[in-house]
Parts: sequence; structure tokens; C-alpha cells
Amino acid sequence: MPLTNQLRDDMLACVPSLRAFAISLSGNGDRADDLVQETLLRALANIESFQPGSNMPAWLFTILRNLFRSDYRKRRREVEDADGSYAKTLKSQPGQSHHLEFEEFRVALEKLPQDQKEALILVGASGFSYEDAAAICGCAVGTIKSRVNRARSKLSNLLYVEGADDFGPDNTVRAVIGGR
Repeated sequence: MPLTNQLRDDMLACVPSLRAFAISLSGNGDRADDLVQETLLRALANIESFQPGSNMPAWLFTILRNLFRSDYRKRRREVEDADGSYAKTLKSQPGQSHHLEFEEFRVALEKLPQDQKEALILVGASGFSYEDAAAICGCAVGTIKSRVNRARSKLSNLLYVEGADDFGPDNTVRAVIGGR
């Protein structure tokens, strides 16, 4: 069915009621205007589905209500982020290279003698002082310092690392290999 002058006039006569209904649904005048506009656009695009002699306001109100509900479901999953600050927190750096580097580190760490690995983990990863690590291991502070130094050297050789800064951004690995 083509758009006739009578259909156009009937649609335009419904605009104030559609706007009032849209305001009651959305609670916002601007959103209500957008809903009414989208309703009229959809109605015009689908005017052939309107049955002559049926209730034009009911048809338009149904379109508006369905648009509102669809939009509401979509917006419910969205987060208001006008300045982009929330989106910035959602960024994640590619993790594959870090995962591979950490796996290489784990394999190299397993190759260390148990006493060196223990000392390195206590001092480098767990953050204990040399004195605390010596007390935990039941040995002299110099022994712990020596074990940590040998472990770091061996890990650097196993991982082909010239310095801690060459290893990458993984702070745990850098702290264990390069010290604090």
C-alpha cells in the first residue's frame, strides 16, 4: 500500500501522543524524540504492512514500544563512557609473547640446582631479604647471596639474557633474574 495523504495525516496526528508515550518510557525528552523519529521512519519503510481501516495509533505505538524494548536490551549491556576512560581500562596487551617468555623462564628455573632455585625464589620472587632467606634456609647470609648470584647467572645464560632489561616487561621474571 502506498503512502497516501490520509495515511500521512493520520501518522502526523499521532506524533504528540507518541512523544508523550516515548517520554513516559524513556524519561528523557531527547531520547523520546529519537524514538518517535525512528518509529515514523520504520512505519514509512513498512507502510505496506499497515492494513487500511485498522488502528493507526495502535500500530505506531506498537512499533515505538518494540523499538524502546530493543534499544533498552541493547543499552543494558552498554556502559556510559563519554570520555573513553572506561574503555582505556579494558585494553589488554597481547599476552602470547609474555606467556612464551614465562614458559621459557619456568623451564630454565627447573634446570637450576634445588638450593639455588630456592634461594632465588625466596629473594627474587618472594621479596625476602638475604637475612630472612638465610634464616629460612638455615645457612649463612653469604651462602644465600652466593646461591642467588649463581642462580641469576645460570638463568641469564640459559635464557640468553645479557641484562634484566633485555628480558621484557614481566616484572616478576625481571626481579628474579636481575634483582630488585
